[in-house]
Amino acid sequence: MTVGQGAAANLAGAQDTIVALATAQGRSAIAVTRISGSAALEFSGRLVSPWPIEPRRVTLCRISDESGETIDRGLVTSFLNPDSFTGEDIVEVSTHGGSYVAARLINALISLGAREARPGEFTRRAVLNGKLDITQAEAIGDLIDARSRSMHKAALGQLDGGLSRRIELLRSQLLSLSAMIAYDIDFPEEDDGPVPRERIAEQAEGVLFSLNQLLATIPAGEMIRDGAIVVIAGEPNIGKSSLFNALLGQSRAIVTEIPGTTRDAIEGFIETSHWPVRLVDTAGFRDTTDKVEQMGIEVSESYLERAHVVLVCGDSTESIDRAMEVLSGKSNAVVLRVRTKADLSPSETEGSNDVSVSAETGIGLKKLLASIDDSLSDAVGMAISEAPILTRTRHMRAIKEAQKELAMFSELWKTSNLPAPVAAVHLQTATAALEGLVGVVSTDDVLDRVFSSFCVGK
Repeated sequence: MTVGQGAAANLAGAQDTIVALATAQGRSAIAVTRISGSAALEFSGRLVSPWPIEPRRVTLCRISDESGETIDRGLVTSFLNPDSFTGEDIVEVSTHGGSYVAARLINALISLGAREARPGEFTRRAVLNGKLDITQAEAIGDLIDARSRSMHKAALGQLDGGLSRRIELLRSQLLSLSAMIAYDIDFPEEDDGPVPRERIAEQAEGVLFSLNQLLATIPAGEMIRDGAIVVIAGEPNIGKSSLFNALLGQSRAIVTEIPGTTRDAIEGFIETSHWPVRLVDTAGFRDTTDKVEQMGIEVSESYLERAHVVLVCGDSTESIDRAMEVLSGKSNAVVLRVRTKADLSPSETEGSNDVSVSAETGIGLKKLLASIDDSLSDAVGMAISEAPILTRTRHMRAIKEAQKELAMFSELWKTSNLPAPVAAVHLQTATAALEGLVGVVSTDDVLDRVFSSFCVGK
């Protein structure tokens, strides 16, 4: 059973009319209150004048409380089922911002019989009523949380149904495989004869290839979601913090002439052409008896272990070489040699393979960002494209489960080690994994996990 085919009716509270503030709490220009459910129009009509209003047309109205006392004048829009976000009747009321007006309106609606919405309940109803599948609903959360162009682009693609369509195609192919095997099991004596084993094996390999292609996007998806870790490392007092501030565009790290100033790792967020980057300024590597500085160096080493790219910095070829020697074995990341303070000795950088930069003048910063971008794209084997990308752990687990089960089926089918009915169990398990991903078969606990992080008005 697909989500929406009776699922809403079985969910506790699904028939309630719900209300919530859809904009952020606090002082603001406007506050949007959202009401959804079978009584949304009735309740709103008792508080809004003029009423009724034309659906999907913004109307300036007087808004009162349950006693008829005016609360505000605001803009009201109605959306009739099933042509609304939730698939139910919806009314959105835009009042002046701040806490009091919206709270008073919500209290009035509750007094009429509405209920305060739970986190993510509006989007959950959209899923239950067949307006979205679960992966599209998750994309809404990703779109809200996006901090970078790449995450924004990936979320939009998923919201548009790119991943859902890919999963549905793979599910359809698995069902086709199951149908061919069922034909052999149920009608072994038909005139057409059994389906050739080679045909089934070939189709299974095709689906397996597609699943492996999706799994190959996991490194890119993790990088898009969490940000690539790019560590600035090197000896003390060679311009690491100045470079950090220059790339970040603001003074986050203290810059002095005293070695050991940076005693802890400092993070900042930037973007390259394709990737979100967690830029990390680390403590300079040197022998020290200062316990606090030594703790900072240990933190820096932990970042190096997790880094995707390390910028080994120095203000001379010799200082870079020394840093490379100290950092040897501390990271498996791509290493870029960065010559700092290029404005002080430009002639010494000529003919060098190091990326020469100057935090003071901005020389080489664009080239360095391009080198970081290229290194990250090479590391994950792809740049962001229009193809679906796995960005959530739930997606990764489901695809891995389907891939594992289909691989087992394929191996058993090739070797003929098991009867067809037994081998087909792996196909059924793989299909179920994909169905759970998009919500073809849904359980409340899956929905609870998906929507638990949503804001109330979404």
